[in-house]
Amino acid sequence: MKKFSVKAMVSIGMLSSISYVLMLLNFPLPPFPKFLMVDFSDIPALIAALIFGPAAGILVEFLKNTLDYFMTGSDTGVPVGHAANFVAGVLFILPTYYIYQRMKSNRGMTFALVAGTVSMAILMSVLNYYVFLPAYTLFLNMPAMSGPEARAMIVAGILPFNFVKGILMSVIFMLMFTRMKTWIERQQTLKSA
Repeated sequence: MKKFSVKAMVSIGMLSSISYVLMLLNFPLPPFPKFLMVDFSDIPALIAALIFGPAAGILVEFLKNTLDYFMTGSDTGVPVGHAANFVAGVLFILPTYYIYQRMKSNRGMTFALVAGTVSMAILMSVLNYYVFLPAYTLFLNMPAMSGPEARAMIVAGILPFNFVKGILMSVIFMLMFTRMKTWIERQQTLKSA
């Protein structure tokens, strides 16, 4: 288990709080089902991962979702949506982090964000089919969706939604990253010193 310094723990706590607030500022996109909401709460987790490593990014995702579950609850009574949000965030930030570590440039970050978006969209489609949609129907006491119904919902709604969400997050993050790159690199060197 990685040990974080006091500065890292305070920073992770602050980034988790910012991430939680951003999660509350969610909004639907008109062509997609209303339960699919866009938020930019994965951006602070990505910043934490870039500065303190992937465990910090995962911790920010965990704390954000835990805090949101206890503050707002869940329609199912069980944090199925929060688990899905956590997994989606991790699937976005980990590929982005690891690819950027190999290609440290603006171009490398662009490629890393594309990889994170593709990873999140494809793997969340698979996980929704096998895990999250069945869990929702189970805990909401709804009739289970048939295989073709679930596939149609994923192909028409969830997969394109995750691509659009990843693209929106990537564009916002790249606008921030071009201005914050020097500061992030300075924080990485201070962390390792």
